[in-house]
Amino acid sequence: MRTAALIATATSAAFLLAGCHRGDRSDFEQTGITDTAAVEQHLRDIETQWMGDYNARNVDALAAHYADDAALANPGAALATDPRSRREDLAKSVADPSLQLKFEADRAMVAKSGDLAYTRGHFTSQTNDPSSNLPKVDSGTYLTVWRKQTDGSWKAIEDAVVPGPSDDMTPG
Repeated sequence: MRTAALIATATSAAFLLAGCHRGDRSDFEQTGITDTAAVEQHLRDIETQWMGDYNARNVDALAAHYADDAALANPGAALATDPRSRREDLAKSVADPSLQLKFEADRAMVAKSGDLAYTRGHFTSQTNDPSSNLPKVDSGTYLTVWRKQTDGSWKAIEDAVVPGPSDDMTPG
């Protein structure tokens, strides 16, 4: 059931962003449409800060990356669709003293409208295995859908983390 929810989230994101375009910056400058390359870089910069917030175990900063109506799908956790449940999920994640997390976008795309975007990438995390009480390393992929807020900031509105094979980004 959880896999179906993640597939549905990813499929919805793909359909929402079907109008994304990466064309030349000059095309966008001439037509007055958003500089998508600049937004893509900005989202990558946000994700770098986001990873730092995880490793600093800063729940307030982590929660601030999400819009109020966002959904967070973390492996082994219920879909978090409200600020309280997202915050609880984030707090539980960073409470693990063994936590080390690395993630990086392999792809960032921005809609021509300049108000929606997505990043897709890979992650590697080290956490404490509750059954053995030893560190374990997990890896996989993620898909984050972003929406530009009325104040001009970008917030995640869908964030799906999918465990499985990924590039080697061993924490440490």
